[in-house]
Amino acid sequence: MMLEHFLRYIGELPVILRIGHIGAPYSAGRCGPTDTVAGIAMGLVGILATIVASLPGLGAYWLEIWLIAAMAASAVGVLLIARQPARGFMLYRGPARKFVLSLCPALLAGAVLTGVFWQEGLTPLIPGMWLLLYGCAVLSASMMTSAAMMRLIMLMGGLFVVYGLIAFQLPVRWHNYTLGLGFGALHLLFGILIGRTDRVE
Repeated sequence: MMLEHFLRYIGELPVILRIGHIGAPYSAGRCGPTDTVAGIAMGLVGILATIVASLPGLGAYWLEIWLIAAMAASAVGVLLIARQPARGFMLYRGPARKFVLSLCPALLAGAVLTGVFWQEGLTPLIPGMWLLLYGCAVLSASMMTSAAMMRLIMLMGGLFVVYGLIAFQLPVRWHNYTLGLGFGALHLLFGILIGRTDRVE
């Protein structure tokens, strides 16, 4: 029942919140301190999800744990960014709107395929699919950022794609750690790197 509850919302809440988190900091090619904290916070939530899903007796619930983590990390990111009054409705106009729209196709495909794979008993394919499509979404959206930011975001997206392809080849027991490396470690690392790039610019 818990899995069915989360799958009912996967096409709405996780995708919308994650779009809000990614789009706000990078759409204008600038990243403030709050945005950097948001990226790092998402990474820490991903690492925590990896640890929880690795605990004895909880491995069978890895999908539920990661769906909860997606919602929690995205909500934290959006809330931190929303605290900046100047941001207002920036996701709905100008370059930010194009950035968000370029993310949507791959993220929505991931939401739909999650439900399909679960119904068909193909859950071992979900981690690779998540990482691959998330990477494709980030690569697509990177074209809407500044030159310096574009290189970092393209690298981040490319690494997600690579991790996704690797996840398809790995035994199921390694999937949780692959997700942690992507949604945890990569978000943490690039949150820091993007913040440093902004200070240099």
